[in-house]
Amino acid sequence: MGQFLNQELSNLFNEFWRLDTHRMTPGVDYTHSLSGRAGFVNQGSAVVPDHAALPLFSNVNETKFQTITTYARLIRLLDNFERSTGVAEQVTADELLEISQFLDAVLQTPVMRRAHQYLVSKRLSSSDLRTFKNQLNLIWFQLYRRQRNSQLDSSGFEHVFVGETRSGNELIGFHNWVQFYLQEKNLHLDYKGFKAGYRDLPDQDDHVLNLQFTWHSVVKPVGSAFIGTSPEFEMALYTVVFLLSTERSTTVLVNIDQCQMELVVIRHGRSIETAYPKLLSSNSRHVRPQSQPQPH
Repeated sequence: MGQFLNQELSNLFNEFWRLDTHRMTPGVDYTHSLSGRAGFVNQGSAVVPDHAALPLFSNVNETKFQTITTYARLIRLLDNFERSTGVAEQVTADELLEISQFLDAVLQTPVMRRAHQYLVSKRLSSSDLRTFKNQLNLIWFQLYRRQRNSQLDSSGFEHVFVGETRSGNELIGFHNWVQFYLQEKNLHLDYKGFKAGYRDLPDQDDHVLNLQFTWHSVVKPVGSAFIGTSPEFEMALYTVVFLLSTERSTTVLVNIDQCQMELVVIRHGRSIETAYPKLLSSNSRHVRPQSQPQPH
């Protein structure tokens, strides 16, 4: 049975969308080439056909990355992590300061302020900003073991915003477009094509894409990410979904802007294990009357 639309969260997340003044505009702040549709590939495969002659991003307004504080501080954090799971993260005093400064910047944005207000109204967060910052730090940056018997090797932020490799041949996490762009620009990442249903082709202005790519030659058969949205928008969405549930795995069905999507959040104790959007339909196709299914 299909899930019911969560109207309360759809309304809230559309407020976040309108408040996200740091969102990049397709065709203005960035241009991407979707190229071809990617084929099926098993997780752990070493070989993947390339259906994209061009990189996903042909240009991005990097001036905004430098001048908008949340992007600038996000980018500073991205190189602080050990890619392989099972290898302990060494967190220096400088890195702790960078995390603190990133959270300070996020907390000053209209999107995260609105999220905080909502969570306080639900009695899920303290109205005290310092306490809320500590809560965000625990949810996103607390180190934990991704595998039993391993070191403290992972965090929600590392998994969602940076990406990790497991056993040397599996790529896990990696749901952030800024990291995608930077890794692609530095030639560590190779975009292989988009993933979509045959009747739901993505457009240049879609804000959620399902992508296939390799990172340091390790394959991600399908990874989904918001495109163009600010770090605070993504953190606010996932934080709200995380705190509204105590289940290990939570999926909510929401409409944001012209897209219908599921937001999936999986917990690891009091922290996020993973969080990502799963695009169901774009360009308001879900609100149009459905035509009769065509025979295949």
